[in-house]
Amino acid sequence: MMPMIAPPAQSTLPADWKAPPFPPAKVLEGRYCRLEPLDVSRHLDDIWAAAAGHDAMWDWLPAKPPKSKDDYRALLETMAATAGIVPLAVIDKADGKAKGHLWIMEIRPAHGVFEVGWITYSPALQRTRVATEAIYLVGDYGFSLGYRRYEWKCNNLNEPSKRAALRFGFQFEGLFRQHMVVKGENRDTAWFSILDSEWPARARAFRAWLAPENFDAEGRQKASLADLAKADA
Repeated sequence: MMPMIAPPAQSTLPADWKAPPFPPAKVLEGRYCRLEPLDVSRHLDDIWAAAAGHDAMWDWLPAKPPKSKDDYRALLETMAATAGIVPLAVIDKADGKAKGHLWIMEIRPAHGVFEVGWITYSPALQRTRVATEAIYLVGDYGFSLGYRRYEWKCNNLNEPSKRAALRFGFQFEGLFRQHMVVKGENRDTAWFSILDSEWPARARAFRAWLAPENFDAEGRQKASLADLAKADA
């Protein structure tokens, strides 16, 4: 069962707050990864090479595993053409190859809300510094534009996603029962968020975890992201 945290008193909207712009599609540059606006012609080959045959990575996504490069091309073309989202390819800077993709989505400028979702990481990205830095880059971008709330949502049965949300510093808010029908099955959706007031501390923890000195010669972390967040609390 996810921990429930008593809500604080309702915050007051600053008098000078203005709705931020819709996030322009742009390159987000990190130490280990680069997020690029999804370009099917440039990214398909690398993404297909990293994802082909790894059907398990699609278990919790709304789409079924593409069975061919043409199927994957059609899926990415649909993403690139969809209004209201910012689809991004995740580039591993170690070799310059795209190894996954994600969306900035559920973008509601009038309320200052954005979400990271449709996270599609090939095995080459899973449990890596690249995977963590991508989440940081999306958050840092959204909050830099003036957004107030960074969301993470997932199927309540998706335990790895829920653990990841908590590790990244998202706070569990509750469960939307019978929220969606996905692949012909009911989905109860777990909701998580980080607020703008919480982001500075979360961002410091991300940066401390991502720092090269936090890893030994074998690439093992010295301090966990959760421990760094607690130390900054």
